[in-house]
Amino acid sequence: MRIVHHLENSRSLRVLWMLEELGLDYELRRYPRDPKTMLAPPELRQVHPLGKAPVLQDGELILAESGAILDYLVDRYDVHRQLSPSPVPADGKERIDYRYWLHYAEGSAMPPMLLTLVISRIRSAPMPFFARPIARSIADKAERGFIGPQRRLHLDWMERRLAESPWFAGERFTAADIQMSFPIQAAAARGGGLDDKPALRGFLKRIGERPAYRRAEAHGGALQALRGD
Repeated sequence: MRIVHHLENSRSLRVLWMLEELGLDYELRRYPRDPKTMLAPPELRQVHPLGKAPVLQDGELILAESGAILDYLVDRYDVHRQLSPSPVPADGKERIDYRYWLHYAEGSAMPPMLLTLVISRIRSAPMPFFARPIARSIADKAERGFIGPQRRLHLDWMERRLAESPWFAGERFTAADIQMSFPIQAAAARGGGLDDKPALRGFLKRIGERPAYRRAEAHGGALQALRGD
């Protein structure tokens, strides 16, 4: 039996979505965030030493990291290649694009989104009144000098891709789109949103209309990506 250890309001929603797209049964174990720190509860350390989600248990296998889990599910269960390109030829365009975006999501796209959240929390964190202007000044400089430009750079790159093709790997929906969903949802929630990114807004609309995504949200809870208010 497959078991998904799922942290509420987190990127682990993608694993539920992937399983729903593949039509696979699974047991869901939900973990609430600490209401003060917004961190995962200590119980997750009993599942994996890092205490992070998602974690997939499939028989004796225990696997963490959303990209690795999606890769595994594709290799083991996507026998008809409904969510992934054929592995042959290895240098096929769809295959190369699929692999790139599957890894780009966490490797390059997420860091600026996460830093956006960190800076937001620094601005709103409780602190002595005399320290508040200093903290906000540091946060503003980091946003103007590095985080904001990096966030815009990556959003422009994603927008350009989806202006060229409806999905990240090309003409059809794949697991790469599932993996890419979270950084885009995070950008929509923070850092000025996606007001000037019609292709990315269209992407979020299309994935939100997929029955498998709606089932994943019904089971795992609606996602409010990286909200720090």
